[in-house]
Amino acid sequence: MKKIACLLFATLLLLSSRAWAQNKPFSPSEFHGATADKKSYKVVYQLNSDDDKTIKATLKNIMNALEDPRLKGKLKAELVVHGGGVAVFKKTNPYESQVKALQAKGVILAECENTLRERNISKDELFDFISFVPSGNGEIIIRQQQGWAVVHP
Repeated sequence: MKKIACLLFATLLLLSSRAWAQNKPFSPSEFHGATADKKSYKVVYQLNSDDDKTIKATLKNIMNALEDPRLKGKLKAELVVHGGGVAVFKKTNPYESQVKALQAKGVILAECENTLRERNISKDELFDFISFVPSGNGEIIIRQQQGWAVVHP
């Protein structure tokens, strides 16, 4: 019985060492990123900050995703704005051309109505080409449950 146990242990040790040896070290030159093998992808970007750097980075991130050669023509994107993020849609701020460029590429632009009510902001203060959702958080929750990736830069 002792010989069988030792033989079994030796066999397991040999098999595990072979499996370990098959795992090659990571080689950066062999890695080229994920393959976009699906027909389409969906992403919702969340913006809830009025910080200029955060706003610019978020807009740039969306544009970069749309221009990624793996995703080009396969990506449906939505920008959900709430809280301080409302700054990106205000007529008095300098983001109109960037936001219009995203919309021209098919990005859905959605502003949270709760934010407008809580901050006493009129829809007239915002660009007239954006859409509205009752709740930014609600939109994100629903989209995530529908299979959309959620990005919060």
